Amino acid sequence: MEKTNRHIPTRTLLKRFIPYYYKYKWLLLSDLLAAGLTTVCELVLPLIVRRITNGALGTAGALTAGLVLRMGALYILLRIVDAGANFYMQSEGHIMGAKIETDMRHDLFHHLQQLSFSYYNNTKVGQIMSRITSDLFDITEFSHHAPENFLISGIKMVISFIILGGMNIWLTLLIFAVLPFMVYFTRFFNVKMRQAFKESRHQVGEINAQVEDSLLGIRVVKSFANEQLEERKFDVNNAEFLRLKKKRYYYMAGFGTSTRIHDGLMYIIVVVAGALFLINGRISVGDYTAYLLYVSTLLNSIRVLVDSTEQFQNGMTGIERFCEIMDAPAEIKDNPGAKPIENVRGEVCFDHVGFHYSDDEQHEVLGNIDLVVKPGQNVAVVGPSGGGKTTLCNLIPRFYDVTAGRITIDGRDIRDITLDSLRNSIGMVQQEVYMFSGTVADNIAYGKPGASRQQVIAAAKQAGAHEFISQLPRGYDTYVGERGVKLSGGQKQRISIARVFLKNPPILILDEATSALDNESERLVQQSLEKLAHGRTTFTIAHRLTTIRNADVIWVLTENGIQEQGSHRELIARGGIYAQLYAMYTENGTVT
Repeated sequence: MEKTNRHIPTRTLLKRFIPYYYKYKWLLLSDLLAAGLTTVCELVLPLIVRRITNGALGTAGALTAGLVLRMGALYILLRIVDAGANFYMQSEGHIMGAKIETDMRHDLFHHLQQLSFSYYNNTKVGQIMSRITSDLFDITEFSHHAPENFLISGIKMVISFIILGGMNIWLTLLIFAVLPFMVYFTRFFNVKMRQAFKESRHQVGEINAQVEDSLLGIRVVKSFANEQLEERKFDVNNAEFLRLKKKRYYYMAGFGTSTRIHDGLMYIIVVVAGALFLINGRISVGDYTAYLLYVSTLLNSIRVLVDSTEQFQNGMTGIERFCEIMDAPAEIKDNPGAKPIENVRGEVCFDHVGFHYSDDEQHEVLGNIDLVVKPGQNVAVVGPSGGGKTTLCNLIPRFYDVTAGRITIDGRDIRDITLDSLRNSIGMVQQEVYMFSGTVADNIAYGKPGASRQQVIAAAKQAGAHEFISQLPRGYDTYVGERGVKLSGGQKQRISIARVFLKNPPILILDEATSALDNESERLVQQSLEKLAHGRTTFTIAHRLTTIRNADVIWVLTENGIQEQGSHRELIARGGIYAQLYAMYTENGTVT
């Protein structure tokens, strides 16, 4: 995923985020009620002090022990209510935030599962990992504290204005006249901080991607003694992250400094103007004391907003990066009215098929492919590298969509077949076998989730894998290591074949399944593949042409399309491209 300068307005982000509250609306309302209670409790204290102060300076006997005790009891009661409400906010409020984070992570992962190969061709996994983990962590705090802080600050400002305005409207207007300037500078620095936070997040993704790349390739790194090269690459990314954080902290410092200046202005207005009003008898000592306390409360709420600005910007940045992935279109999806396919016979028809990648429309990878494969037929696809062999086969399960013509299975356009049923009808064995973290049995059962141990063992026996699996330290319960690092290439390939045996699809695609194996492993795997292909419509992509001599039909695919087709004997006799390619792969270099 390339760095994007796209800026989504805050209002738009909030509209996208707020629906996540709907599921927890009662929890949110109770949390805000608790926040309101804590605010009211805090605002009553200056009124208690004002009452006692005015009583002390009033007529004799106005301040009694009974009044003081009643005020003290009221304050204690309010503190108890405040403590209970605060506990609820800190516990249930955070839990609500965690639930929203969980829902968003689910939606994000679900959407990632729907995205096509094209998206992943242009996106670093480290960037995706950053967005699905650290970006969403901040949303827990944001979704909990943002509504509370805005509500608390709003209540304090409104109630403070009403109470203070009742004491002296002119002094109140002087104090609140500072707020528009504070809002202006807050908005200015917020825009700057938002961009700085987004750049920092992107750089975290770059660091994740580089670390992942280096650690997954650690064997290559060490074999070339390139540890220092990897460290230098890491240091470059790390230094860029430091530069961006410095930029971010400068904007935060400017924001905090402007706020402190406005804090000081509000205090000096109360102290000087309030004292002048007090001298002129336009405000009582109790009211003046209450003013000082309320301004302190008001400024405290502003400081809370200032302190939560980093949290707010982190949250908004996380939401923005969340939206960027959610807005990535799922190019491959079920067409309206698509229906499952059942009882697949395996007839595959390429009807004037053409294809080019969406980001390279000028270069056509495949053009005017017009072929029919009969049910149960074994087709081999050969040709020079870059001719489109793998791309052609990737069009059948709709990893990419054709850009011209159509592909049908048993006479039905594959775009009118639901993706689940289409891909459940197709099994693939690829050159690069991916082993998931887990046991051998887990990896075989991936071909048919929920399969019994007996079914797993039966599939392994069909794939010729049971013998070596039984010799592993814990048999089928042996942990394979990350990406199957504890297994050899041949072992991993036979496990992948066992997966497909377990799936039992009517259509099979073998994508250079033996090209990376040694001769002995190739022989064992080739035996398993021949057994797997029996009775199924099979497409075999092969560089080692000696492995496809028995194919029913061989397609020779080049940049100019299908140049030749026929059996091994027919193509050799023709003496064309296939014969030349085959001669290159025979041991003595002569055509046989």
